[in-house]
Amino acid sequence: MNAPFTLRPYQQEAVDATLRHFRQSDESAVIVLPTGAGKSLVIAELARLARRKILVLTHVKELVEQNHAKYQSYGLVGGIFSAGLKRKENRHQVTFASVQSVSANLGQFRDEYSLVIIDECHRVSGDETSQYQRIIELLRQQNDSLKVLGLTATPYRLAMGWIYRYHYRGFVRSEEEKPFQHCIYELPLSYMINRGYLTLPELVNAAVAQYDFSALPQDRFGEYAEKDVNQLLSKHQRVTRAIIEQVMDLAVERKGVMIFAATVEHAREITSYLPEYETAMVTGATELKDRDLLIQRFKQRQLKYLVNVSVLTTGFDAPHVDFIAILRPTQSVSLYQQIVGRGLRLDEGKQDCLVIDYAGNHVNLHHPEVGEPKPNPDSEPVQVFCPGCGFANIFWGKTDGDGRVIEHYGRRCQGLLEPAEGDKPAGQNGRPQQCDYRFRFKECPHCGGENDIAARNCHQCHKAIIDPDDQLRDALRLKDAMVIRCAGITLSVNDSKLRITYHGEDGEELGESFDFSKPGQRTVFNKVFGRRFANSQAPKVFSSADEVLELQALLPAPDFVIARKQKHYWQVQERVFDYQGHYRKANET
Repeated sequence: MNAPFTLRPYQQEAVDATLRHFRQSDESAVIVLPTGAGKSLVIAELARLARRKILVLTHVKELVEQNHAKYQSYGLVGGIFSAGLKRKENRHQVTFASVQSVSANLGQFRDEYSLVIIDECHRVSGDETSQYQRIIELLRQQNDSLKVLGLTATPYRLAMGWIYRYHYRGFVRSEEEKPFQHCIYELPLSYMINRGYLTLPELVNAAVAQYDFSALPQDRFGEYAEKDVNQLLSKHQRVTRAIIEQVMDLAVERKGVMIFAATVEHAREITSYLPEYETAMVTGATELKDRDLLIQRFKQRQLKYLVNVSVLTTGFDAPHVDFIAILRPTQSVSLYQQIVGRGLRLDEGKQDCLVIDYAGNHVNLHHPEVGEPKPNPDSEPVQVFCPGCGFANIFWGKTDGDGRVIEHYGRRCQGLLEPAEGDKPAGQNGRPQQCDYRFRFKECPHCGGENDIAARNCHQCHKAIIDPDDQLRDALRLKDAMVIRCAGITLSVNDSKLRITYHGEDGEELGESFDFSKPGQRTVFNKVFGRRFANSQAPKVFSSADEVLELQALLPAPDFVIARKQKHYWQVQERVFDYQGHYRKANET
């Protein structure tokens, strides 16, 4: 049967990428499409093309219904398995289901499914006992070639970072296991906006006082306790009133305003300042039938303001929304993008969507800060080429006035290696091989292998590597040892000898010399300093002391230097680079 819709070019590309991937591999895959890009159409087309049983999972009944409706519009019949929609049909070739309902009725899903599609797949955790993982595990027992495809606008979780490992453009997001293996297609938000598929977000700084949540303690997921938030907000009622007065002023020409509150108590306060007959409040405690009625009235524009707490971030579609006011703190980039996404759908006469963040969340909508946390406020994304494979990495770092990278915090090259001619197209376990070049590393004392700076055992010889904290602690206990926090180095040359002086932050000094006329000492210097030259961006083999002196500005300084007392001098024994641990480094508070 022919499709009633003509897929947009990027939707067709996403479908083609899926077919291509699963013809070659059974490994799980992710498609990244911004909110409003039409994920339900991609799902419908994949379901239409399927020849065997497939299960489409999501976490809210609205999305179950929406995905099912798109599939039915092809003139095909699919089942719905969702307690919230009061339907439990699982005998069709394609079943659209809520994860909660399937998880509660696993005994009814013992057929052989060929494909599981998970909408809003950033909700899948790595926990084997989670509802999603239990369902996947059960279906794998019936079919060990089960394909798992996720779709999301935001492929990251707060405490996890990226939800997949390998990106189809040839780089690695993570060396650790993730819920999904491959990102096989991605479309940036800017593409959708620039081509007129989504509304332009007009990001405006609040012109009135904002909340300051920065002093509140966070849990391990970076979120705040409701009690602490309520306590802070109760002290700032004037701020809330001023914010809502500004929102109402700016909303005069706007059609639909969504306000995201921090807590239920906060939502009640916000609602009390808004015009009663134009406002509704929806929270997790709102009865479902009442919630549906209020949302319907908002969509029909009988209400102008919709205040909500922790709901309506996914599966909610009101294209006329043209003003988003964020009054809640979050460290979750994913949640922030979902919130803003509520206002980016196209609607007749809609020019843009005003977005004001009153909670100081500081999320860059187009280049979200995920994966590695930002090391410090001055960091920016910088491009660093790998000396090993030439891949252009993007790391946090710092640049000078001319845009040159003066520092970066990358650890290992993220590039994926092209297979050599005649080799199989993937590495061990059928997966791509990551370039093994490390910009920061811990050297194994047994075999000389380079390891991640957090490694406890060498990945080559598997022997234990000395922990830098143990190394420093043991040295500090010795009466004949000296440990300095190195704040910098200076060099001097006498004939073929290079003298390095290490300066401690309290004025202490340690020094050592390398005689470049002796091959052994030259080799040691190049192994320790030449390998790390220019932040390891341009490893260099120096042949003379004068050559080192000319380029001393790019020579690395260790974080700590350990020396032992000889009869009349201190002999440097260890230089600790790329330190991460409990001890404070020089110039750190």
